[in-house]
Amino acid sequence: MKRLAIFVVSLAVIVSVGAVAPAAAQEDVVVLQGGMIHTLVEGAEVIEDGVVVIQDGRIAAVGGSDTAIPAGAQVVDVSGQHLYPGFFDSVTRLGLTEIGAVAVTSDFSELGDNNPHLEAASAVHPASEIIPVTRANGTTHAVAAPQGNGISGQGSLIHLDGWTVEEMFVENVYMVVRWPNLQTRGFDRATFTVFNRSFAEAKEEYETSVADLEKLLEDARRYATSDVRDDPTQRNFKLEALAPVLNGDQPLLVAVNSERGIRDVIAFAERNDVKVVIAGGREAWRIADEVAASGVPVILGATQSLPSREDDPYDAPYAAPGKLHAAGVKFAISTFNASAARTLPYEAATAVPYGLPAEEALKAITRYPAEIMGVAADLGTVEAGKIANLFVADGDPLDIATQVTHVVIQGRLIDPYDNKHDNSYQKYKARPRR
Repeated sequence: MKRLAIFVVSLAVIVSVGAVAPAAAQEDVVVLQGGMIHTLVEGAEVIEDGVVVIQDGRIAAVGGSDTAIPAGAQVVDVSGQHLYPGFFDSVTRLGLTEIGAVAVTSDFSELGDNNPHLEAASAVHPASEIIPVTRANGTTHAVAAPQGNGISGQGSLIHLDGWTVEEMFVENVYMVVRWPNLQTRGFDRATFTVFNRSFAEAKEEYETSVADLEKLLEDARRYATSDVRDDPTQRNFKLEALAPVLNGDQPLLVAVNSERGIRDVIAFAERNDVKVVIAGGREAWRIADEVAASGVPVILGATQSLPSREDDPYDAPYAAPGKLHAAGVKFAISTFNASAARTLPYEAATAVPYGLPAEEALKAITRYPAEIMGVAADLGTVEAGKIANLFVADGDPLDIATQVTHVVIQGRLIDPYDNKHDNSYQKYKARPRR
């Protein structure tokens, strides 16, 4: 009888838990209600008094005030505020470095040349104090990019929230290449002296470096069609890693700034039938029409910087995005940094008074990098079906006075003020006066 009673009680508990389970599950649904939604979808208007329904980490619905709100959902009132897709910093060292002057906190480069098999995600430190500071300004995802000679490795797209790398990791989106420089002047680190050489010598070294890169791609093509890759003792992980580049699934992100170098990279891509993305591109504005005609996208570095040449106008970096936009070049803006990644919206904002429309500035750090990286199906705009990486602000996010009030990453509400900067501010603000 005791066993029967225990069974009956247990069954009652199971039935009661089962009855409330659907309601508990509904608590995972988050609704942002009442804000002005800037979807950044082409041709779409701002949705006044809008509603965004988030479920299972993705956007389930976007619409006006008449949008159905699921029963039991967590409703967040954002009335009078502005909702945007999360900012996307497409070339960074986030998670790969903490304190630049302390070598043991940096892991963004590898010894030796040409390491295409290395993935930046394997070195990302999820507990980096820089990540929460960065997302406090609306950046919800970024690409951690390695650095090195030749082919540096693969840039890893990560969400800026997660206990582990596995929780943060999305996919590897490009292969980083450091394009050789054609320089007649250099610095000898062994003797700490400046040296000069002839243009012929510099050009020969430059052409040799480019030829070595082309040979590596050709070796990868031959390896892909050989029987060697089926033999575990003969596998070449470096050549295997180049397969996505050769079949067009992954672009080469080529770090190059000079006018000559950009032209050579475009020609290199045509010769070798590979996709390339210009990274840096400080002088791309000089040949904007040529770049536009090639269809090669550009990821510009920080606009808040000095001109690359002594005789350039002072505002050359500020005006470069506007000139590329006018020429029809697909481009994005990035910080190429970690500690300064939080300034991403202001790098875009700096270009606005110098010819770049404000909405294009927003797209340059949201939608366009997603399109360039090939992840626009999941990120970049506020649309149903996309990953719920969003933020809410009390004004124009390109304005330094604007405050981000809510951050959503993979459908989870993240406290934007839970970061080292704000915690230090609160701590010392409460310091007793003596």
